[in-house]
Amino acid sequence: MYVRPKAATGAAALMLGSLLAVIPTTPAQAHGSMSNPPSRAYVCKTEGPDNPKSAACKAAVAAGGTQAFYDWHEVSRLDAGGRHREIIPDGQLCGAGRDKYRGLNLARTDWPATRVSPGPLTITYHATAPHANSNFEFYITKPGWNPAQPLRWSDLEHIRTFNNQNPGTYTNWTINLPQRSGRALIYSIWQRVVGSEEAFYTCSDVDFGGGSNPSPTPTPTVTPTVTPTPTPTVTPTPTPTSQPGGTWAPGTAYAAGVRVTYGGATYQCRQAHTSLTGWEPPNVPALWQRL
Repeated sequence: MYVRPKAATGAAALMLGSLLAVIPTTPAQAHGSMSNPPSRAYVCKTEGPDNPKSAACKAAVAAGGTQAFYDWHEVSRLDAGGRHREIIPDGQLCGAGRDKYRGLNLARTDWPATRVSPGPLTITYHATAPHANSNFEFYITKPGWNPAQPLRWSDLEHIRTFNNQNPGTYTNWTINLPQRSGRALIYSIWQRVVGSEEAFYTCSDVDFGGGSNPSPTPTPTVTPTVTPTPTPTVTPTPTPTSQPGGTWAPGTAYAAGVRVTYGGATYQCRQAHTSLTGWEPPNVPALWQRL
């Protein structure tokens, strides 16, 4: 058993009191993310940042590294203060406009999605450091949203806001999902109100079903003609070669098939889009194919 020397007791207490007087008190930082339906950050951290299972999480780790998913609970902005649309540009909503979380912005049709239906849905937010007096906003993508395109603010439709909330480690709310089909995305904003301007952002992929498997069009029955038809001579049309688009640059509109160079490699555009910083060809395989 350790016994503190009596002679040093008074001096040690005096020194400890002095140290406590000069050490500043810092409030605990709030952190968290949607756990049901799980956000992209929550999905990839659950799969394991060093060995993700899904193709989307593998691409996200390749784009931004593993640390982003060890820090799954801080997809946030310290300077938000309600100015979400001012400080986070279109195409970077899922990653809060931060380069560290750029992998969450990848426009892909294969992000793991939770099956949902129109009507009431109980959602869960996992807060590792909850704070009182917080506002939570929930949105869903509008009908016709294309998951293969970068997410924009104009793609979102407000569902509900819960003000002056006092979240715990796991907090449940019930929201009403509108009629949708196929894939959609639920977007949330947790804005701290007291003592900080910090806000947290999440993107949760969901699937209403019925949107990606349309019924096949019946093939009409054709009665063959008895009179033989001469076979015409067909001159093959050469396949046009996509013209190079030069060196890739942000803020540029690219058409499908255009080729660009980046980092010494050549890439071909898979689908028309306007480029954004953080959407360099190696980072967005849904938009660019390396040749």
